[in-house]
Amino acid sequence: MIEKTYPITEKLILNALHLVEGLRFQLIQEVEALKNAQNAELINTIATNKKQLVVQLELFNTQCGQVLSTENLPNNQDGITEYFRRAAAASILTDELIRYWAQIQTLCSECKILNDQNGASIALLARHTDRSLHILKGKPHTSNTYGPDGSSQSELYARPLISV
Repeated sequence: MIEKTYPITEKLILNALHLVEGLRFQLIQEVEALKNAQNAELINTIATNKKQLVVQLELFNTQCGQVLSTENLPNNQDGITEYFRRAAAASILTDELIRYWAQIQTLCSECKILNDQNGASIALLARHTDRSLHILKGKPHTSNTYGPDGSSQSELYARPLISV
């Protein structure tokens, strides 16, 4: 049976490699956009591109799971390892595809790190924006202080710090 599914697996893994490379490229573009231009339109375009790539990668995961299930293997790393072992046992040359799979794993790790960093940058930018808006709008703030008896007290104050 593996002789029939292996050509499909080759196509799936090659496609996934291109998708993950594309995702990594989009994440690197996002790093640069967040550092330099802070162009919201560009960042939105990158986010849209990333979402499309992730949808395609989720489809790959589903298709890969279907291939593995035809071999009665789990849809996880152990299942992939066993799949390659069975293919090698059936005299199928697996070295190149195993290398591609390893590249996918490495790129996925890099993508996770880049995505986490970009998420932290976006959160920081959002916090700075919120603070700036609070200053300009004079959003009410509460101040926590302690009274003479040591109990905490909250005081509400609201006034714009800047008037235009």
